[in-house]
Amino acid sequence: MQTDLSIVRNIGISAHIDSGKTTLTERILFYTNRIHAIHDVRGKDGVGAKMDSMELDKERGITIASAATYCEWDDHHVNIIDTPGHVDFTIEVERSLRVLDGAILVLCSVAGVQSQSLTVDRQMRRYNVPRLAFVNKCDRTGANPKRVAQQLRDQLGHNAVLIQLPLGLEEKHDGIIDLITMEAVSFSGPNGEEINRGPIPADLLADAEEHREIMLDAISMFDDDLMEAMLEESVTEEHIHKAIRSGVLTRELTPVLLGSAYKNKGVQPLLDAVTRYLPAPPDVENTGVDLSNDEAPVTLDSDFDKPLVVLAFKLEDGRYGQLTYLRIYQGTLKRDNFIHNMRTSKKHRVGRLVRMHSNEMEEITVAGAGDIVAMFGVDCASGDTFTDNSVQVAMTSMFVPDPVISLAIKPKDKKAETNMSKALGRFTKEDPTFRVWTDKESNETIIAGMGELHLEVYIERMKREYQAEVDTSPPQVAYREAISERAEFNYLHKKQTGGSGQYGRVAGYVEPNDEADFEFVDKIVGGVIPRQYIPSVEKGFKSMLEKGALIGHPIVNTRVVINDGSAHAVDSSEMAFQEAARGAWRAVYQSAKPRILEPIMMVSIEGPAEHQGNILTTIMQRRGMVVGTTEEAGQTRVEAEVPLSEMFGYSNTLRSNTQGKAEFSMEFAKYAPVPDSIAQDLIAKAEEKRASK
Repeated sequence: MQTDLSIVRNIGISAHIDSGKTTLTERILFYTNRIHAIHDVRGKDGVGAKMDSMELDKERGITIASAATYCEWDDHHVNIIDTPGHVDFTIEVERSLRVLDGAILVLCSVAGVQSQSLTVDRQMRRYNVPRLAFVNKCDRTGANPKRVAQQLRDQLGHNAVLIQLPLGLEEKHDGIIDLITMEAVSFSGPNGEEINRGPIPADLLADAEEHREIMLDAISMFDDDLMEAMLEESVTEEHIHKAIRSGVLTRELTPVLLGSAYKNKGVQPLLDAVTRYLPAPPDVENTGVDLSNDEAPVTLDSDFDKPLVVLAFKLEDGRYGQLTYLRIYQGTLKRDNFIHNMRTSKKHRVGRLVRMHSNEMEEITVAGAGDIVAMFGVDCASGDTFTDNSVQVAMTSMFVPDPVISLAIKPKDKKAETNMSKALGRFTKEDPTFRVWTDKESNETIIAGMGELHLEVYIERMKREYQAEVDTSPPQVAYREAISERAEFNYLHKKQTGGSGQYGRVAGYVEPNDEADFEFVDKIVGGVIPRQYIPSVEKGFKSMLEKGALIGHPIVNTRVVINDGSAHAVDSSEMAFQEAARGAWRAVYQSAKPRILEPIMMVSIEGPAEHQGNILTTIMQRRGMVVGTTEEAGQTRVEAEVPLSEMFGYSNTLRSNTQGKAEFSMEFAKYAPVPDSIAQDLIAKAEEKRASK
């Protein structure tokens, strides 16, 4: 167990998809001697990057699930989580940032700030995570790290300060110029392991001196000693390191480092920056809520001797049962000790405790505050807090975005049905953004997630890990039927069967009602219908609203008023009046001009202002109506009302029309009539379905 917490770093590596996060992690593991050979993300040797341990990761060349590892650098113990960049797997980033103390925001030197860079930055702000920026791919054609640093300032609002300059760009990229030591640093050897320091080339010296002045001006705001040393012209490297660390810890400064992970350049200085500037566990204030004191906030200390508080932030179905990733905030966790789940109040014994290295694990017997480890065999949910039961503390839960896309799934056979059920139970436990439910109207099993790729991956995992073959289709839209005009009824139900018969007459009218789905108004006077039969009349009408005659969907926005009727002394009964009401409804429904209503969603789309025209086009193409637009700091927000039936597949359309830079959320707004042409199609399909039964 690491007892000196000042040398522990818990960091995440986050960025837009394809910015080089996994490649960077691979180099970090190589230079810290955790792996002994470098493999590429889309490795031709069939091995693939260490942190992409799932077969799907390797096949698609993207990170799907976050992976944890640890390494040693400069006598520091560094826990690393490599997170996905694709927007569909945003929960993996969310839950990782929830437990990390610091992060590296990786940006592509050519593409700069991209859509997922904005999302990741928002997530880092949500959890107050200090960060360094690493501008990767400086060897690419069109690389411009200075422009990327400017984008960090303009688009993300960072106080971004270059502490390095490139030593050549594109194919001439050889290393970096260190503005702190004022040296040129190049990397040689088969894998860039040899670091060569020397004087800055004469043609780059003036630019380096200018940027050093800019750097010193920016960071002197965070340290009085540096400001004094600048006046006396006695600035040391220690002054600079101290000032940068102060600015990073308060999240008011983002140092920008450069390099090319793929070409093995700039990674070791980045590791130096991680150990120098990013916080140790005691530097970060972590708070929970006291369950025994009305959920009052309570500050947790990175102290081994205090009561144990642990957060389960990620679950995996391992070979030996459930593998639960843990962040220890306070106290000491030992194998064979008992821990208590604050949500379920259940007591569990810690059977196996491991330290993760991607999909490999190292057995350990004890771990302390500030550490990230995993345990086997404890049944819990993502976000659960464990303690030793001497305190009743829970960690605040992570933010879980709502799903934006759904699919109906159906097992292909009986065996697949059992396996599908197991798989869905597992996936919903692992991933809070993956939702499953059965639609009451259609009886379909619906899965929902953050995007088409998200659901694709889970369907593929069902097939591979659970041998569950499924068919998918867009889910049925929850249409409704409603009457549009007032219509009168006068219906007599009369039936003679052997003994006593059935007799009941109801009269009145139906009309549209915007205030409630169903309203029953009793205007009977003089006892023409005895009081005891009125509830049966209401029940009869209500039962007819479950399935409309047009397309078989529920009927809403209806008021039924009864103002006349008659009863028979012998033949009237509750059943007779229920049947009279049903008959009255069948007789009056068509004359009340029924129509089909569709669910209209309030859709909120956010993206760069330059794509506003494209965003508006995607709405118009889907029968949408723009309600309002706002612009702020280069970002546009469009609010629109769009029919739900037109929203299937929208996430892909929106991303392709905005270079992946816009995202949307939607919620139900209201029901509205469908256009006549669509209504005719729906009625024709419903009749076809009835005929085929």
